[in-house]
Amino acid sequence: CWFGAGAIELPGITIGDNVVVGAGSIVTKDIPDNDVAAGNPAHNLRHINDHDRQYYFKDRQIDHSLLN
Repeated sequence: CWFGAGAIELPGITIGDNVVVGAGSIVTKDIPDNDVAAGNPAHNLRHINDHDRQYYFKDRQIDHSLLN
């Protein structure tokens, strides 16, 4: 998971695997696996898919040889 700066998660909330929470978000409900959530209260914006694993921005491909 990745949490943006200042994100707040309330007690008892379950955060799934591979989740991105936007900065300043307040998570009040469970977030399922592979989702992007943001807002106050945080809500699911979209699902992370295979395209996200190949491209970091629109059609700019990730150079996996640079990753260690």
